[in-house]
Amino acid sequence: MGIDGNLYNVFLIAHLLTATVAFGPLFLYPRLHRNGETQTMAALHMRLVFPALALMWVLGMGLAGLSDDVWELTQTWLSLSIVNWVILMVVSWFLIRPAVSDTSPEAAKKLAMGTGITHLLLVVGLYLMVFKPGL
Repeated sequence: MGIDGNLYNVFLIAHLLTATVAFGPLFLYPRLHRNGETQTMAALHMRLVFPALALMWVLGMGLAGLSDDVWELTQTWLSLSIVNWVILMVVSWFLIRPAVSDTSPEAAKKLAMGTGITHLLLVVGLYLMVFKPGL
C-alpha cells in the first residue's frame, strides 16, 4: 500500500467521522425539542450537522476518485448514494432547519418527520456503502 492507499484510508476515516458527526446529534433532537432546547438544536444543526453533511459528500467523492478502480457514476450504488445524499440535504434544509428553532406543534411534526426520514436515509446509505448493489 503506497501513499495513495494511505491517503484513501485517511479519506475513509474522515468520511466515517463526518457521517458520525452528521447523524449522531439527530438522535437527540426529539428529546431536546421536548425540553424546549431549541437554541441548542439550532446551533447543533447549523454549526455541526449541516456542515458535516456537506463535508461527508466531499470526502465521499474523494474516496471515489482515490479508489483503485475509479468509480463511474453509472454504477448503481454510487448513483443512488449521491441521490440519497441530495435527499438528505433537502430534508435537512427544508424540514429540520426551520423546525429546530420553532416550538409550535407544527414544527414538532416537521422535526419528527425530518429526523425520521434522515434516520431511514442513514440506513439506506449504509446499505449502499457496504453492499454496493449493482457493482
